[in-house]
Amino acid sequence: MKHLFLVLFAITGTLFSADIAVIEQIVAKVNNEIITKSELDRSRKNMELEMRSRKITDENIKTAIKEHEADFLRDRIDQLLLVQKGKELNLNVDQEVIKYIAEIQLKGKIADADQFAGWVKEQTGMTYEDFKSETKNSMLTQRVIGQEVRSKVLISKAEITKFYEDNKAKFVREEQVFLRELLISTDGKDAAGIAAAEKKAKDLVARARKNERFPEMARDNSDSDSSANGGELPPYKKGEMAKELEDRVWDKDRNYVTDPIKIKNGFLILKVEDHHKAGQAARDEVEQEIQEALFGPRFQPELRKYLTKLRTDAFLEIREGFTDSGAAPDKSTKWTDPAQLKPETTTKAAVLAKHRRKKVLWAVPIPGTDTNSTKEGKSKSR
Repeated sequence: MKHLFLVLFAITGTLFSADIAVIEQIVAKVNNEIITKSELDRSRKNMELEMRSRKITDENIKTAIKEHEADFLRDRIDQLLLVQKGKELNLNVDQEVIKYIAEIQLKGKIADADQFAGWVKEQTGMTYEDFKSETKNSMLTQRVIGQEVRSKVLISKAEITKFYEDNKAKFVREEQVFLRELLISTDGKDAAGIAAAEKKAKDLVARARKNERFPEMARDNSDSDSSANGGELPPYKKGEMAKELEDRVWDKDRNYVTDPIKIKNGFLILKVEDHHKAGQAARDEVEQEIQEALFGPRFQPELRKYLTKLRTDAFLEIREGFTDSGAAPDKSTKWTDPAQLKPETTTKAAVLAKHRRKKVLWAVPIPGTDTNSTKEGKSKSR
């Protein structure tokens, strides 16, 4: 029966339960892997959940999903091709995955493995193993993009200088300070808890002043909502911050880290990421900003070109009714069935004759194989 299941799977591209009810539909074949309709549905749901978490209105969510509808299959094919390429290149991200998941457990203060698996299911709708696999695939995807595309998009000093000279007016600044924050909460803590929070804050300041990466420290330790964004805050002009905080950072140089500041709900640490002085910014001050401005428009076409090449070299079939918006020109992705099941009538004698020759009644001939013996058997039975 297992072989019959595999034959039906190959022919119809549909998974069946024991009672032949359709439980899944394959919409694309990408080399030796498949994409199912439920995967596209999950991508759509994840987009909706992510937008809801940013307090976007239902109407705008509906519009955004409708606009992106044609790209859900494209994005899934992109990921599969990049993951497959990562494996071909023998890239390994296992340690990064372990570290990332451990950081999530630490942040959520969930030490028990079963409890953490339940939390993952609640937060993402995925089993722990699926979540781990998706995390690994995402990291592998980014590694391939970095190695095969990003590293080859280069911006020269001459291009930076030309952009600066052509766009000087864009670099006339209002005075602003750019900060990151890290908050150690004291909400609901007794005297001992407050003392422990202060000690932790002082330890984090010491680590930051030794050039440990502040965004990761904020992500892993901060009790502020900004932790998800590495503690990044919007830029502040003079007078927009509380005076006590402004006095601590306004005249400080880039990378300055404050001592822990006692505020109402905890101990706050601020880091000066940048400070724009009023007037024309020097070229060197805005070099990173110019690189980013030039990089984006150049990177996206190069990435799409790379993904198109992966498609050209891949075995790719897409079921009718679904479209890959990133399809490679002139490459056929027509869905083809390896065989067709056709009903036929026969006699009891023919069945018995086949049985005596030990023919498997339900076997479907593979296209291209010799079927003369089968035809001969039918002829004799008649």
